[in-house]
Formats: sequence, structure tokens, C-alpha cells
Amino acid sequence: MQSPDQRRRSDRARTAILTAATEAVAELGYAKTSIEGIASRAGVGKQTIYRWWSSKGAVVLEALVADQPEVEWPDTGDLTADLRLVLRATVDEFADQANSATLRALMIDMQQDEELSRQVITRVLGPQLAATKRRLESAQQAGQVAEGIDLDVAVEIIFGPIYHRWILRTHPFDQAYADTLTDLAVRALR
Repeated sequence: MQSPDQRRRSDRARTAILTAATEAVAELGYAKTSIEGIASRAGVGKQTIYRWWSSKGAVVLEALVADQPEVEWPDTGDLTADLRLVLRATVDEFADQANSATLRALMIDMQQDEELSRQVITRVLGPQLAATKRRLESAQQAGQVAEGIDLDVAVEIIFGPIYHRWILRTHPFDQAYADTLTDLAVRALR
């Protein structure tokens, strides 16, 4: 008699956990989602979850990034058009109420959980910033971005205002804001 394929069983359990985490957050919100609730929905013991993830935030983060494609910017040769497209998509993602609530909760948990913070930076923020820098390097080679600009700081100039407005809710968060930010960023980069 053959023993069950542990890898297939682990893959099924992992998929069930990530699906359960996504469903729980969508239905209950991040704050009311618990490891116990995720385990119950997935049909596993909570020790199974803790074997792979250190916290609720780590499970939810994994569920958020599980099916995301590699981050890459469009490169049409027109930095303004490409930047506008990306900033509009970013604003739309952050303006989505369910998505925004989950991201805000993760940001709060990151302040207390160094490992979660490292994971968010490595798996979410880092790839986005690296893709942005690559696009700016391409634009710089095409003469659309001034020579000598610190591109790491330029990336922060592009996305910093979005995070500021999103976190503090200082003003409307919409396509018009993304367009204004695009225009200002392009002028600064030239």
C-alpha cells in the first residue's frame, strides 16, 4: 500500500488556507479574521497554519500576493503616458474599499511585526519600486529624465504622495489626483 503523497496534501492544504484567508477577509474584514477562523474554513488545524506562517498578517499577505504576476511597467516610449497608467491603477487599487481596508490593517500590523514588515517590503513594495526604477532608467536613456537624478529618490517622489494621501485621507483619492501627480512628477524628472 502506498502512503499518501505528502507534497500534494501539503499543496492542497496551503491552497485551502490561502483561499480561506481571502474569503474570511472579504467577508469579515481583516480585524475580525483570525487564525482559528482561517483554519476552520480551510479544514486544517491552526498548527498547520503556524507551520508555514508566523501570523495572521503573514497568511493574508501570502494570499494577496499568491497569484500576482511579476511587476513590470509598460514602456511605450512615452514616460508620461506610462506613469499616468500606473498611477491611475495604483490609485484605483488603494481606493477599492475592501482592498484598502486590508492594506491599511497590514500596515498597522507591520509596525509591530518586523518579519511581516520585511515580507511586505520584499514581496510587495520592493518589486514595485524596482520596476519603477527600471522604467525611469529607460526614460533617462531616452532623454525623458534628466541625467544625475537619484532614481531611488525619484521613485519615492512618485509614490510617496500616494501613500501620504491614502494613509492620512487628506484629500480626494481619484483619477484626477493621479493625473495631477503624473504631471508634477514628469516636470520634476525633466
